Amino acid sequence: MNELQAILKGFESSQKSGEITFLATVVKTQGSTYRRPGAKMLMTNTGQIIGTISAGCLENDVFEYTQQRMSDGKPIVVTYNQTASEDILWGFGLGCNGIMQVLIERLETESTPNAIAFTQECFHKKHLGVIATVFAFEGAVDVKLGSRLLLYPNGKIVTNIKETDLINSLNADTQAALANQKSRVNNYQLPLGSAEVFIEVIQPPTHIVIFGAGYDAIPVAQFAQALGWDVTVVDCRANEATRARFPLPCDVILSRREIVHKQVFIDAQTMAVVMTHNYLDDLEIFKMVLPSPARYIGVLGPKHRTERLLQDLSTEGIVFSKQQLSRLYSPVGIDIGADTPEEIAIAIIAEIQAVLRNRNSNFLKNRNQPIHQNYQSNFNLLLAT
Repeated sequence: MNELQAILKGFESSQKSGEITFLATVVKTQGSTYRRPGAKMLMTNTGQIIGTISAGCLENDVFEYTQQRMSDGKPIVVTYNQTASEDILWGFGLGCNGIMQVLIERLETESTPNAIAFTQECFHKKHLGVIATVFAFEGAVDVKLGSRLLLYPNGKIVTNIKETDLINSLNADTQAALANQKSRVNNYQLPLGSAEVFIEVIQPPTHIVIFGAGYDAIPVAQFAQALGWDVTVVDCRANEATRARFPLPCDVILSRREIVHKQVFIDAQTMAVVMTHNYLDDLEIFKMVLPSPARYIGVLGPKHRTERLLQDLSTEGIVFSKQQLSRLYSPVGIDIGADTPEEIAIAIIAEIQAVLRNRNSNFLKNRNQPIHQNYQSNFNLLLAT
């Protein structure tokens, strides 16, 4: 279970127990910060906290705002300036030379549009979505702090924003965010003022399909599950004992190589790992996964084995395009000198994570650009005095 999944589960639990619930969201950052826009933390009036927005330095302070400043139920934005020398005097001592803005709001189940319910739907129905949240404005614009626009993948929009020019701009920008799957912060100049909006892409849990049910597949499934990914294990030996080896909340499919293509669903968001240790099984799996829209296809074993698989398929008249082969990662995993099943699993999961984030796995010390470069934006704001 990942952080956002834990927050959604915590919100459901708090509603059943009748607790008052608050959500803190990092909406904008500048410079070096521990978390980037989109990081969330759930808080209840009883003191329960789920998630983090920093390295543990700001959480208690944000919680105090919910107890002392939000009796009227209206959202607020708190700015933490970690670049100032006073940071040490305030007692945070974050060690990050950056600025962070945090939107804190009370969650109401009957609110419309409801960002929590929308996120739950994206997770449950496994589709993308976009939430655009106003967190700052100036002038006589017809918006409120925390106003939102929700975009569904079918183009449907739900919003409580009244400013027509802002809605038109957000309509185009949320569509773009949905297409490139990148969150961002935008500043909109409007006829009577301006508004800053955090446009957040909601990603459903990553789906990983593991072809192979040997003991070395178990840590792959475990690490994927720890990240909150949806895990499917495919056993082409159709061994009933496989279900006992994978007690995780994952889907176990008992199949045969002749019919595996009829039992496994793969879409453009699927990450596939082939580790059956059976050459003939892999031949049939290649026929299915390489023409599929799978975003990632990792193959366990040496490179020459994969080359032989492709050559044997070529003699059958099955030839794959460069685009199809570009998604093939063989040998699977990043180079960390992995030897044990657990180490190999870490290498595999790390490589998939790099693909998901469009990164080339490397030492961060060799990176000359900011770690969260995609989230850097123009940061023109008046710091709170």
